[in-house]
Formats: sequence, structure tokens, C-alpha cells
Amino acid sequence: MDSAEVRGSNAPPQGGSFRFYLDGQRWQWSDPVARMHGYQPGEVTPTTELLLSHKHPDDHAQIAALFEKMIHAGEPFSSKHRIVDTDRRIHHVIVVGDRMLDEEGQVIGTSGYYIDVTETLETDLRDFNTALIGAVAELERSRAVIEQAKGALMLVYGISSERAFGILIWRSQHTNTKLRILAERFVESLTAEAMLPESFRARFDHLLLTAHKDPTED
Repeated sequence: MDSAEVRGSNAPPQGGSFRFYLDGQRWQWSDPVARMHGYQPGEVTPTTELLLSHKHPDDHAQIAALFEKMIHAGEPFSSKHRIVDTDRRIHHVIVVGDRMLDEEGQVIGTSGYYIDVTETLETDLRDFNTALIGAVAELERSRAVIEQAKGALMLVYGISSERAFGILIWRSQHTNTKLRILAERFVESLTAEAMLPESFRARFDHLLLTAHKDPTED
């Protein structure tokens, strides 16, 4: 796959993985992540400085702060931002990372994945449909739980329904897991673990209780 394929819009979201080790602050990235940045596999060794140099100028400060927390506090994170590849093409990506632990439960780094959800994915779905044929039948049989999973992705990442579905498709294909089963496990995990701050819940309550009102009216 070359850089032209990376920036193509008529395909499911491109995804790849990464690892960051606290010892020596070493990075590893998969071939797809290298290509997202415009490099051939093995062409460069990723570093914190290299990764930051590819962040869009408007997103640079946000990601620098996120990296700081990841490196010094080992905190899990998720981010939706833009990267600029070696040909100056902009990619819209979602990056999710979680802590890596050793056998004694000590944090040794972070592992996660990149998903390229470039804007054009949303504007031309006709060719993208060929990648969704198998998933559509599954969707009809399992619509409720998949819609719940999509809704969670839309809320957390601030993305469209089509993009959320594309991410579920990508994870389904990447892990060789049926879409329905993946969605069920994801929703069950959210139900068991999600703890929203009180400020968010209070705002949510307000929006729910005032949803019947016309926002243009006082």
C-alpha cells in the first residue's frame, strides 16, 4: 500500500497499532501507521519528536500535553486530531491508548491503535458500500446493539454515524470477530465500567428534560 492508498476515501478506515515503552521512551508502530505518516515500513524509527512534528499546527499543543501525561503518568487516553504526512496531506485520525502492564501489574508503557477517518470517507459512500455488504446483513439482524455501540462512539469521539459504523467494521475485520458479538461485548463493557463525572450527568439531565422545547424560543 502506498501513500495514495492511505489518502484514498473509498475504503474502510485505515487502522494500525503502536506501542510506547517508558524504559528509554521507545516507540514502535505498525506498517499502516508508518504509511499514515508518509513513510515506508522501516524507513524511520518513530520518536516522540517525530510524531509531534506530524501533528497539525492547530492540534500540536493538545497532543503535546497528552503525550506529557502519557509519558510521565502512564494515563490511558483517546484523541481525535489531524496529522500531516510527508507529502503535506492531512489525515483525520482517532488514536486510542491504554496502559501496558508487566507481570507484577506495574505500568511499563502504552499500547493502542490509530484509525484514519479522513473527512472524505463521509462524502462518498458508494464505493465504501462494497466493504459493508457482509456487515449490512449482520446489521439487520442485530441493529439494536450495533446502534448502541455506534452511539457510544459518536458521543465520545464526536463523529458521524457512518464513521462510527466504519470503526466497528474495521475492528470486526481486524480482530476476526463478528460485528454483532463485537458490539455486544463493547456495550457490555461500557455498561459495567463507564463512570461519567457528575458535571456531565447534570448537563445530560438538563438536555434530556428540555429536549421538548424549541431552542429558538425563550
